[in-house]
Amino acid sequence: MSTTPETAPKRGSRLPRLARRAQLLEAAQEVFVANGYHAAAMDDIADRAGVSKPVLYQHFPGKLELYLALLDTSCEAIVAAVHDALKSTDDNKLRVAATIHAFYDYVANAQGAFRLVFESDLTNEPAVRERVDRVTHACAEAVSEVISADAGLNREQSMVLAVSLVGMAQVSARYWLASADQDSLQQENAADLVASLAWRGIRGFPRTDG
Repeated sequence: MSTTPETAPKRGSRLPRLARRAQLLEAAQEVFVANGYHAAAMDDIADRAGVSKPVLYQHFPGKLELYLALLDTSCEAIVAAVHDALKSTDDNKLRVAATIHAFYDYVANAQGAFRLVFESDLTNEPAVRERVDRVTHACAEAVSEVISADAGLNREQSMVLAVSLVGMAQVSARYWLASADQDSLQQENAADLVASLAWRGIRGFPRTDG
């Protein structure tokens, strides 16, 4: 549930440290997603969480550290979703579809965490850039292992195909969310279209025995 000024705990209420950290991250995500890194202020995050700034600084020494902690959580979520999609079946057509749908589910999430990963306004910061690049690489690495094992391609060949698949998934999902008429093209249908396109390409590499 989103934290709003109405639902945030009253100042002074005590929470266990881990619960407080989770609450602060949730509030920070709402502020960063709405305003971007540069326009977000620690005052705004503290107000959204219903805490004082000293309490916020007890958990995160600065705005960048808070942003990176949130970015780590957001990155881990999409990487885990891709791994789960690939492990959900041994049927490669269904694997492709599950992977595409994982990206659409991630982008369509109401909390907007994908904006921190794929639309960050802080990619000139090396620590942010490294995390964003790591997401693409980790997702592509997982996909490439399946491609390599099933099609007998070497690592570089598999990675090129995997990066293409990951890029297709996240860019099309972001386009769908931002630009498409979602009444005439619902999320499930959009993901199915892209999965069909991806499968038509990837199935051209025959599955090797074993």
